[in-house]
Amino acid sequence: MIRDLDMTLIRTFVTTADKASMTAAANALHLTQGAVSQQIKRLEEVLRQSLFERDRRGLKLTRIGERLLDKGRRLLQLNDDILAEIRGKTVAGQVRIGVPYDLVGTLLAPVLKAYAEAHPQVEISLVCASSPELAGALAAGTIDLAVIEERVGPTAGECLLVDRLVWVGAKGGTARLKRPLPVSIVADTCAFRPAVLAALGEHGLDWRTVFENGNIDATTATVRSDLAVTTWLASTVPADLDILSSDGDLPALPNFSANLHLPMHAVAPAAQAFASYIREGLARHRQAA
Repeated sequence: MIRDLDMTLIRTFVTTADKASMTAAANALHLTQGAVSQQIKRLEEVLRQSLFERDRRGLKLTRIGERLLDKGRRLLQLNDDILAEIRGKTVAGQVRIGVPYDLVGTLLAPVLKAYAEAHPQVEISLVCASSPELAGALAAGTIDLAVIEERVGPTAGECLLVDRLVWVGAKGGTARLKRPLPVSIVADTCAFRPAVLAALGEHGLDWRTVFENGNIDATTATVRSDLAVTTWLASTVPADLDILSSDGDLPALPNFSANLHLPMHAVAPAAQAFASYIREGLARHRQAA
């Protein structure tokens, strides 16, 4: 006998997988932890498979759970698209999204493309700036949502992923050995700058600025030319450049998170939809990593 999947159970499963915690999923879904646990159990009974197992870090998907996650996301997206279309609630209007320079062409490029294709009636305005500048723009109301890079720790936003901040240089380059160390930083407002300068100071390493004007392409060019080293999130490093080990030459750097920030006031439907795409897109990135 064929049984239909309950979309409520699928939504609870996907949220729990994204949060890696039933407590966090319960908060996101406005349910009790017990209700989330019962819904996961019911879905496992329907599928006759275990979807989660526990390890030291919390909940972990089983192999069956990993297979279900991508299909579950697609089911939810199709479900939501059908409801929006049939109810005449097609997402339209304008959304202004703030994205750091290093994320717009890497982690968020697939998200931007998918959203634009799914919601052609939305006019997208993309604002690229440093994370501190984006936080100011969001507070001023000149953008509707932002992805902001912040040192791992307490945040007013929603953590989408955590990544290593790494030193980057030309393949086979020697810039890392020069003293003072030539460093290329995109802008003096760069979110990484305080952490990088603190690490250099603690390491007792002399350094000098090679390039600093807010243009990431020019910064990349200085690194490719072996004129300087820079720091980026590991997942955004171009394939033709090297991630440099933190050893006696270079100090270790802290981890950073990419956090989704929404305004304190009401969020427009177009921005809410964009936030969902960002969550799902970066969740897929985490699964693939």
